[in-house]
Amino acid sequence: MRVAKIFLALLAISLLVAPFAPAARADNFNKRTVVTFNQPVEIPGGEVLPAGKYTIELFDSWGYRHIVRIFNADRTKLFATVLAINNYRLTPTNGTVMSFLERPGTAPDALKAWFYPGETYGQEFVYPKAQAAQLAQVTHEPIPAVTEEPAPIEQLKSETIVAETPEQKEVAIAEVFPIEPPATEKLAPAPAPALPKTASPVPLIGLLGALSVGFAFALKRLVS
Repeated sequence: MRVAKIFLALLAISLLVAPFAPAARADNFNKRTVVTFNQPVEIPGGEVLPAGKYTIELFDSWGYRHIVRIFNADRTKLFATVLAINNYRLTPTNGTVMSFLERPGTAPDALKAWFYPGETYGQEFVYPKAQAAQLAQVTHEPIPAVTEEPAPIEQLKSETIVAETPEQKEVAIAEVFPIEPPATEKLAPAPAPALPKTASPVPLIGLLGALSVGFAFALKRLVS
């Protein structure tokens, strides 16, 4: 009987304290973002997504190498699992930024990079070699590329990444895309969110202390 009383007392304490624990945000890990494309967009692999809403999220990371997944808006259909590398910027923004590779004529723009709010680096998308070579020529800028066709996720850790240049050359990725933050520039820190004055932890600490004392007396009465 005494054990049952102790268990019930501890359960009551946990239920009262639980609402005060900070909530975990999964979006900070996978950076899940819903974006809207106002026109068709080509993604790595050659598929063209029609205008509409899509969910983009980070699936995994190994150093400067990342895996990004692209879904429809409610994540019921996976369109692509693609490789990405770091794209550094000096000033973070408060909102999501998507950049595109513009092409002449009626060809759809290609997805270039995705920047999550408040971060000093984004995801520069890596294209299959043939697609990257074509994009480099029409956009007049180097495009990160994999030497083979898109591989299963377990092979993406070791897939060789190169850069296709507008001069139709294949060069080492580090020659045109930095894999580390620029050494001569100090990246601006992400802006810290401003907390309201009522968010001070002092009242919370006092409340938890009072609860602890009260339940200590209650626990003593139960087990005596």
